[in-house]
Amino acid sequence: MLPPPGTPGTDLPVRSALPALADALAARGSAVLVAPPGTGKTTLVPLALAGAVPGRVLVAEPRRVAARAAARRMAALLGEQVGGRVGYSVRGDSRRSAATRVEVVTTGLLVRRLQADPELSGIDAVVLDECHERHLDTDLALAFGLDVRAALRPELQLLAMSATAQAERLAGLLGDDTRPAPVVEASGALHDVDVVWAPPAGPVDPPHGLRVDPRLLGHVAATVRRALAERAGDVLVFLPGAGEIGTVAQQLGGLEADVLPLHGRLPAAAQDAALRTGPRRRVVLATALAESSLTVPGVRTVVDAGLARVPRADLARGLGSLVTVRASRAAVTQRAGRAGREGPGAVYRCWTPAEQDRLPAHDEPEVAVADLTAFELELACWGAPGGAGLPLLDPPPAAAQLVAGQTLRTLGAVDDEGRATPRGRALTAVGVHPRLARALLDGAPLVGRRRAAEVVAMLSADLPSRSDDLAATWRALRSGSDRGATARWHDEVARLERSVDDVAAPRLPDDIAAGLVVGLAHPERLARRRPDSSSYLMAAGTGAELPPGTALSGATWLAIAVADRSPGRRDARVRSAVAIDEATALEAGASLHADGDEVSWRDGDVRGARVERLGAIVLAERPLASPDPAALTAAVGEGLRREGLGLLTWTTAARRLRERLAAAHDGLGDPWPAVDDEALLAALDLSGARRRADLARLDVVAALRALVPWQLSGELDAVVPDAVTVPTGSRIRVDYGDPAVPTLSVRVQEVFGWAQAPQVAGRSLRLQLLSPAQRVVATTADLAGFWTTGYPAVRSELRGRYPRHPWPEDPAAAPATKRASPRSRP
Repeated sequence: MLPPPGTPGTDLPVRSALPALADALAARGSAVLVAPPGTGKTTLVPLALAGAVPGRVLVAEPRRVAARAAARRMAALLGEQVGGRVGYSVRGDSRRSAATRVEVVTTGLLVRRLQADPELSGIDAVVLDECHERHLDTDLALAFGLDVRAALRPELQLLAMSATAQAERLAGLLGDDTRPAPVVEASGALHDVDVVWAPPAGPVDPPHGLRVDPRLLGHVAATVRRALAERAGDVLVFLPGAGEIGTVAQQLGGLEADVLPLHGRLPAAAQDAALRTGPRRRVVLATALAESSLTVPGVRTVVDAGLARVPRADLARGLGSLVTVRASRAAVTQRAGRAGREGPGAVYRCWTPAEQDRLPAHDEPEVAVADLTAFELELACWGAPGGAGLPLLDPPPAAAQLVAGQTLRTLGAVDDEGRATPRGRALTAVGVHPRLARALLDGAPLVGRRRAAEVVAMLSADLPSRSDDLAATWRALRSGSDRGATARWHDEVARLERSVDDVAAPRLPDDIAAGLVVGLAHPERLARRRPDSSSYLMAAGTGAELPPGTALSGATWLAIAVADRSPGRRDARVRSAVAIDEATALEAGASLHADGDEVSWRDGDVRGARVERLGAIVLAERPLASPDPAALTAAVGEGLRREGLGLLTWTTAARRLRERLAAAHDGLGDPWPAVDDEALLAALDLSGARRRADLARLDVVAALRALVPWQLSGELDAVVPDAVTVPTGSRIRVDYGDPAVPTLSVRVQEVFGWAQAPQVAGRSLRLQLLSPAQRVVATTADLAGFWTTGYPAVRSELRGRYPRHPWPEDPAAAPATKRASPRSRP
């Protein structure tokens, strides 16, 4: 199917690598192709493969816009329309026919097809493009494809393509037990790209959460104007998200050029429009989706803000969010390559060469930072819970897997062993996040299939919205005020409706219907306003705040669809929600609704009450007349662990004994016991404790002595004495404040005659030697050495200052004394 050499648009660098690639796939069945951006790998390689295998070639792209664009480009090279020998299928849109030999799909759709038909009937070759981007679906498609080759279809050809040189790990994964898969490289970019360093003139704050300093965005707009004046051709601008694209677009008003956005929230028609040349020069403002596998024709200049937006999972609070980070060196290299596809170009980088050196080498794989609920369900439906036995590029983080497994069990999607249940298979077949699939399947009988599909489509399609009131957004979509968003929404609604049976449902007000569906998707985000506050408490226990000026202000209850928490903030910020009533919250969050006796440590003491709650939200509370004694004791222990051992009564004897035992354990180890907080908590007998006041009456000394083995109890005073008798007969208390260095503070004259200090806790006692005025003149644990090397200097300094005190030349043999010589009479 590959057009002959000389065909316009086909004489690209990757063409010279096609023979080696064909040989590698014929010999081994799998290979890795490394080709820089702009070398033609996305369009020429699938056409070449289609000419070498009898069946179809399936090409997987990470993004829908890239899948459609690649199919159109390949069809154009063949002089055909899309849907003939080259077609595509993405969520909600498909153009293919019985004649289709090359079909371009998204990686998510490839995963769906593998789950439905693991043998991939009729497919002879699978091409995974842009593997370096490491999206979750890409990792899954690669692992499933390798599993299919190993167990079902050894003849299936599998090709992983990457624009970066990190091919060794891919080759090792695609190889067999004896050797890695072949790596074929297509070197050489199309044209040279000049690098222009264009940092802001003044200070710019680094990105924080979703915030990007407006001064940087203003500088990007100014750099675009500069690039238009200095360079020919169209300009492609990389920005982190749709919000920043809108801001920069506003600042570019009045240009003698068309300003076009390109991001994932746009409808297909608007995305496609940005990929077509026009009568005037164009400025295309794009997110990272334009980094690779996507040609924006006419571009000769790139302006790069140097930022990227990536997912982050807040596992502790059950929140997922996007954060803005510095783009990696690999990413900005790919972005620069967009300028060299059609001729010599230039990239204007809005940072310094020194900052370039500090950029991370590569992007983090999504499996390391994202919510893994859908990922884990796909693994379970494949028959490999947790990824056991599958060739994954990176193992999923254990904490994220644990949280995902708990969520899936709550949804009834997996059993206790992590195996997919029939319900789990039904959820994953919907093709949205399992939480949203649950909201669709369980919400349809409550609000009707159509309305459930409409709300879930709003949540799954990532539609632009001018309001944080989800009900208002719903009304706007129904009215068709935003034609592009409405068309995309309707397509998703129709697809979702086909996933669920139509059933009779009561007619509820739209706000209640939307709240029910949102609450079914995220019951842990049902929230009630705190008393005397404008903030909310979610059922998961996290606080939430509405943005200023919101139409939701004053609502008692919210069903929160989207919320995120910026680094350093305690509460989450609500991005999208529905105002509901308590009855709706209780219906949507039925699994979190509980009513029972609770005895716990609250507000500094034990509290027992009959509590009705929705997760962390207390709905009603009545004091308990006779709480369970065991529960009271457990609550006392909880309070002691939470607030610390300062709740106990620490007499001087107790503190001294703890310090002495700590020194013994530090110096001699076992069997002398540890007396840290954890050890002491375990040793305390709380059986009679019912409230905070009981802790103050506990005998801490007895608890400490109970830690000491009986055979050592008689040795305590010898090993770590409370006081030491010095040569003058004085008994001086040992300081055990630092358990590693027991210390005795004593005047120099009182230790004359000691050749060496005694042993304490298995080590020489450190002496802090004092002058007659009680000032420290020396510190030593080697008294014999001090008499020889340190004492002469001390004697020389102090004998003139304290002439009435003895300063013998041989202190080790001199008698100790506490007194000065009497004054002589005149």
